[in-house]
Amino acid sequence: MDDYAVEAQGKMKKCIENFKGQLATLRTGRASPAMLNNIEVDYYGSPTPINQISSITIPEPRQLLIKPYDKNDVKNIVSAIHASDLGLNPINEGQQVRLIIPALTEERRKEIVKQAHKYAEECKVAVRNVRRDYMELLKMDDSYPEDLQKRAQEDIQKVTDEATKDIDLVLAEKEKEIMAI
Repeated sequence: MDDYAVEAQGKMKKCIENFKGQLATLRTGRASPAMLNNIEVDYYGSPTPINQISSITIPEPRQLLIKPYDKNDVKNIVSAIHASDLGLNPINEGQQVRLIIPALTEERRKEIVKQAHKYAEECKVAVRNVRRDYMELLKMDDSYPEDLQKRAQEDIQKVTDEATKDIDLVLAEKEKEIMAI
């Protein structure tokens, strides 16, 4: 495979890993510490991810237990969770915060699936942008004869097709997980 195609494949894999990270933050009806990845808490004046100032455990399948390292941060964690778009009500237990994840309604599941599709489309756009950039680099590289350029373009297109298939597979798996009751 051509060097340009290998480089493009590496960047596309990074796009897919980012997509998987975005999907991990979606609620699926089960408790997952990754749900809280995008929540930042005001920690001594600077926004800090919740998982850096506390330990997050799963005592039951539909519960998260957040134990801050500093007990004074409980109020800040509660307010950050309220301000997030998760739609969860944190329970302040003095030295820890308990999150009970309610079962998702059919309507809410469909909304989450739409969000997952949006993330997938953004990832596909990023992959196509990588393809476009490497195709342009290839055209500007005068050291490549025309037949090698054509072969390299085909390799880049194959890598792009594989990345798109991977995105679709990851999305289908997550969609199945979200829609499972």
